[in-house]
Amino acid sequence: MFKTKCSQSSQLGLLLAFIVTFLMVILLSGCTGESKPKVYRVGVLSGLSFVASITDGFKEGMTELGYVEGENIVYDVQQTDFDMEAYRSVLQQFVADKVDLIVVYPTEATIEAKMATEGTDIPVLFAFALIEDMGIVDSIREPGGNITGVRYPGVDVALKRFEILHELVPDATRILVPYQRGYPIVQPQLESLRPIAEAAGVTLVEAPADNGTELGSILQEYVTADGVSFDAVLALVEPLSVAVDAYPVMVSFMAEHQLPFGGAYVPEGDYRPLFGVNVDVWNSGYQSATLADKIFQGIDPGTIPVASAETYLEIDYKMAEMLGLTVPEELLALADEVYR
Repeated sequence: MFKTKCSQSSQLGLLLAFIVTFLMVILLSGCTGESKPKVYRVGVLSGLSFVASITDGFKEGMTELGYVEGENIVYDVQQTDFDMEAYRSVLQQFVADKVDLIVVYPTEATIEAKMATEGTDIPVLFAFALIEDMGIVDSIREPGGNITGVRYPGVDVALKRFEILHELVPDATRILVPYQRGYPIVQPQLESLRPIAEAAGVTLVEAPADNGTELGSILQEYVTADGVSFDAVLALVEPLSVAVDAYPVMVSFMAEHQLPFGGAYVPEGDYRPLFGVNVDVWNSGYQSATLADKIFQGIDPGTIPVASAETYLEIDYKMAEMLGLTVPEELLALADEVYR
């Protein structure tokens, strides 16, 4: 009888010791502060192939800030090329996946992202978006809502493009301006350009089109027995003039008739634009990373001021020489890159 009681007492003691040890392990592991790190899920909508390097710049900036892909951050990068239905489909999936952040560009995709995330707590970070009169933000200092980003100074860029084209081709009196029909950021640019062009004695010949096929037909309409009834082409800040189906059509026409064009610099083939004024696309993404980091630190995106991308000037000196045009030394001095 005595031995049985001792045995039971011993077993109870061992059980209590095990329970105490187990609880101590749990408490000590909690005290060390070691827990699984937060893994941020970022949905990236790359909506225009011409500026797809924004994603690379963003990722590089995030890496430098300590976000290591596959460890504490994962990216779902979806790339399309000015396709409104694709924009909406991708954004709906991001919302369904409850990502921690949506990074989006350009302007139209940004507008769709703002609408898609309405009523959610998913922040939106834009790049390469023209925000003036677009209803994207309340103001640059306080964007409001769930959104902030790096703005594209579209009107300023359009004016600069016109000034440089006029400087390179001073005898041009009729300049064709192709653009995506119905694209909202075009009108603010045209409204700013018209009085400047009129003062310079230049007529802007507007050519809205839905795609490259329609643009090709429009261009042919300006071919007469005496030649082409415009002197040069100016690309605005919009998708048509750099779209994969429209840009080759425009280049082929300009090469055939030996006409100058410029605005966006896409160096494909032997016949190229005279110049390009744009923002440093990669750097726009890189700038965005700092804003993403603030959002992940818990700062309300609507209180983070919108950043502005800096412009970048490229001049194709070889093309100017081929067309018999003079590039002023003052303009060469302003260029960030000169291709000879």
